[in-house]
Amino acid sequence: MKPFARRTLLASVLLLPLLTVALAAGPWHAARRNTAGWQFMSPDERVEHQRLMRSFTTYQECKAYQKKRHAEMAARALQAGVVLEAAKESGCDKLRARGRLE
Repeated sequence: MKPFARRTLLASVLLLPLLTVALAAGPWHAARRNTAGWQFMSPDERVEHQRLMRSFTTYQECKAYQKKRHAEMAARALQAGVVLEAAKESGCDKLRARGRLE
C-alpha cells in the first residue's frame, strides 16, 4: 500500500468517530419517540409543531407552549379512548441543554 493511501485510510478511521458525534449532536427534531401525542397530529401539525419548538428563545416560552400542546394531545387521546403516556423527555429541556434556549 502506498504511503499516501495508508495515511488517508488512517485519517479516515480516526475521524469517523468524531463525525458520528457531530452528526448525533445535530438539531433537535420532533419525532414519535420524543413528542407526546405524535400519533394524534396530522403531518402538517407535526411540521408546525417542530417549527414552533425551534422558534422559541426562552425556556419559559417553550414550556408554556409544551404544556398547552400536551393538554390538547391528552384531550385528543381521551376522545380516541386512549390514555396518553407521560413524555419520557422534554424537548424544551433538550433545547436548553444544547444552549438553544435562555
